[in-house]
Amino acid sequence: MSDDEKAVKIPAQADGPTEQGATLTKDAAPGEVLLKVTGLQKHFPIKKGLLQRQVGAVHAVDGIDFEVRSGETLGVVGESGCGKSTMGRLITRLLEPTAGKVEFQGKDITHLGVSGMRPLRRDVQMIFQDPYSSLNPRHTIGTIVGAPFKLQGVEPEGGVKKEVQRLLSVVGLNPEHYNRYPHEFSGGQRQRIGIARALALNPKLVVADEPVSALDVSIQAQVVNLLDDLQQELGLTYVIIAHDLSVVRHVSDRIAVMYLGKIVELADRDLLYKSPMHPYTKALMSAVPIPDPRRKHAKSERILLKGDVPSPISPPSGCRFHTRCWKATQVCKTTEPVLVELRTGQQVACHHPENFEDQAPQDTVLLTVAKEAAELVADEVLAESAETSAAVAAEVAAEAAAETAEPTEATGDTEAVDETASEASGDDTPAKEK
Repeated sequence: MSDDEKAVKIPAQADGPTEQGATLTKDAAPGEVLLKVTGLQKHFPIKKGLLQRQVGAVHAVDGIDFEVRSGETLGVVGESGCGKSTMGRLITRLLEPTAGKVEFQGKDITHLGVSGMRPLRRDVQMIFQDPYSSLNPRHTIGTIVGAPFKLQGVEPEGGVKKEVQRLLSVVGLNPEHYNRYPHEFSGGQRQRIGIARALALNPKLVVADEPVSALDVSIQAQVVNLLDDLQQELGLTYVIIAHDLSVVRHVSDRIAVMYLGKIVELADRDLLYKSPMHPYTKALMSAVPIPDPRRKHAKSERILLKGDVPSPISPPSGCRFHTRCWKATQVCKTTEPVLVELRTGQQVACHHPENFEDQAPQDTVLLTVAKEAAELVADEVLAESAETSAAVAAEVAAEAAAETAEPTEATGDTEAVDETASEASGDDTPAKEK
């Protein structure tokens, strides 16, 4: 190891107590822009007929922009089918982008071929979602973790076997497991093997595609803590794709919220959870359970969204969330909002954001779909939305006026019935006096 490299000690994190640790090198400069994505798109063609002519396309990722700085963790959340995993495969160049640009350390890697990407594979690695299918059942763990060295033509000091055993101890596995096969390990241990393989060449960027979604809660905590420890010790940069909002909050510095191939909000972790701006983000946050026994009998403010996510084959015009949003107006249907920074550290693509002034105050009429969506939203949430949306405020006021008018009409109808009954009985005494 040269003098300018910094050796760090990483404690083993096995399922049981171990006495072994390992060292890795740290060479990433914190704070610099490591990855820059501009207008990234991926459309999967739909072909039919004998000649396989293209009749449409699935807009999996449809124009996203973001940056990842060295040493930070960017979390990516969203519903199934929103394009999170496709985005991860695009930035690692496992898929060829349809349009846009991917820059890694200032170098455009968007359309590099296999030979051009080979040197960059040392710096960009991926942890796959399924620990059961991402490991070859015919190969031993030593062969699997040692594959990057063979493919890159790297001969580590002390030999491949010694280096692989060291990596196994880094991720909390026994080095003696070198000759075992994947079926001999549990789900959490297999995911640790995937992490060891990703760390083999000391990468600068690691894209983790739902690394804990297939694991039970106790194993999830072990893997998440392992990733966190490795980042602190090695200065790794993560892009973590996940469904579990609690996990994302624990590990991320910034969080991007995706919906139907678009990033609708990108913000610092604390800002996003404290005051989400996009209605979709607010709906996601309302689904996070609060582990507080005192709230056992409290009224839930869970926001239920109307319908399902639209098809990515023919996404809605304008804002893609307008078909399920309780704040949608005509401008949402016709004009696509741009991702802009409304608050320091918080970008949002919305005409009528939450917890911020209305960006389109001239629109004061809700769409029909918005009125239907509002029926599933708690009154408290609508009251908060009314403070930042003239259209919601007008709708809430109209509903309040209608509710006030109904008892008055009911009282008038009752008096009319009483008067009719009195006249029929031949009694001239007013109904109220009776």
